[in-house]
Amino acid sequence: METQYIAEKSNTLKVDLKMQPGSTAAQIKLQPGEEFTAEAGAMIAMSPSISMTTSTQQKKSGGILKGLKRMISGESFFLNHYKAGNVPGTVFLSTTLPGDMMVKELNGEGIIVQGGSYVASSSDITVDMSFQGFKNLVSKEGLFWLSIKGKGTVVINSFGAIYPIKVDGEYIVDTGHIVAFEENLNFSLSKAGKSWVSSILGGEGLVCKFKGQGTVWVQSHNSSSFGEVLGSKLKPRN
Repeated sequence: METQYIAEKSNTLKVDLKMQPGSTAAQIKLQPGEEFTAEAGAMIAMSPSISMTTSTQQKKSGGILKGLKRMISGESFFLNHYKAGNVPGTVFLSTTLPGDMMVKELNGEGIIVQGGSYVASSSDITVDMSFQGFKNLVSKEGLFWLSIKGKGTVVINSFGAIYPIKVDGEYIVDTGHIVAFEENLNFSLSKAGKSWVSSILGGEGLVCKFKGQGTVWVQSHNSSSFGEVLGSKLKPRN
């Protein structure tokens, strides 16, 4: 299966998503002089006409603080910048966990993305740390997420399939299945069942209650639950 996203403006990218949704790869096609930024280690392959440079933030301007903030959010310290030379070229990008990818076009608004789900973006997009408070500490998720905003293209990934949920009022989502959400949405932690006993015995525990109007993108699998099951089956390290 292949999904194609064609750039219509100079600050957007032409992205082809291949082999969805279980083992998705992103093919980004660049015209001469066009460039984008990607998470370090995401590249599968690229044309010889593409040049790659590495820094700790967008626009190749460096900045150790920016890199450290992304590390706290669950991303890499470094970012790679890809630019086409005098001829067109392509770059293939992968995900860390088997799953899907999503392409989102931003027009100045922002989205909040879980740590580890950022893949790539147009060079004019800013990627920064977003502090979500001690609500996330209690929910066993990260304290810090990524705030992504600007004008251009963003590629994010999920563990398993990814799909949108439209919120108009209130909606409840398990904390381990959240990939991203529009920054205008408010959220709070709540118990899944009517009582704490039923929530714990039902295996759900805490959930996120979103309020407002906007979109939440969720993933079909929970990486924390998967890690707990897999970890119990692994042999102890010597």
